[in-house]
Amino acid sequence: MVDLRSLTQPVGILRTLAAILACMSIILAATGGIESSSYWAWCMFTWCFCFFFTLLILVLEFTTVSKKLPFAWDDFTAAFAMLASLMFLATSIIYPTFFTCATCYRQIGASVVSWVCFGVYAGEVVLTRLRPCGENIGFLSTLAGIMKLLETFIACLIYTSLESQQYVNSPPLQWCVAVYSLCFIFSIIIILLTLGQVTSFFPIPFDKLVVVFNILAAVMYATAMVIWPVYSLQNNKRPGNCGHLCHWDKLVVVTFMAIFNFIVYTLDTAYSIRLVFFTSNE
Repeated sequence: MVDLRSLTQPVGILRTLAAILACMSIILAATGGIESSSYWAWCMFTWCFCFFFTLLILVLEFTTVSKKLPFAWDDFTAAFAMLASLMFLATSIIYPTFFTCATCYRQIGASVVSWVCFGVYAGEVVLTRLRPCGENIGFLSTLAGIMKLLETFIACLIYTSLESQQYVNSPPLQWCVAVYSLCFIFSIIIILLTLGQVTSFFPIPFDKLVVVFNILAAVMYATAMVIWPVYSLQNNKRPGNCGHLCHWDKLVVVTFMAIFNFIVYTLDTAYSIRLVFFTSNE
């Protein structure tokens, strides 16, 4: 039993195009030269990850296996499209910034294709958000779900800029890394539990647990937001001979990403409190 309509409808066409473009980005970047940089690894991971899951979604929908899966399939695909859009946006900025030059034609080609693929994924997000009136929207398609995706995405950007020598001999900076890791892990757990529709099995209301986590995460990120720049950048000026991929610049990236994630967790906290303690009582 196959479903040809899954490939011929607008969303299916966009997914097919995205898979082709992601594969082209992989080939162009790989043949352009392998770099020993965490940013290059992030770009390659983005292209490979999105290509694999887009192809998997196409296959599962074509074979109608997606209808037999024990979770909200439409919610999953909508969330993946949003995540892929964010990942491609970051990659389409990072890759040309660090790995292209006037004569690097394959790298330029990979950058252009990556931007086009971002546009395709953004188009899929628009189509999946245009649901018929009255149709149920899953958690990951709501504002709370989108903020959870954004929190995990920003944490991934932080990991991309982390190097062990930055914090290995500094307990305060190790605390910051622990904050980034713990919040990321629990955010992923919340997403998976909600996607798997098992939150009703908890002995206490799951939405209140999420509120408690959001408050703790916001407070923890507030400490990391202050501690990281104080202990990593204070009395540590940018070296004059620092190259294009300077380790000092990565410290700055982590600082700003931590600030952004603190803002997102704070907004998530305020929204979840309003949703649980005010809207539900109306």
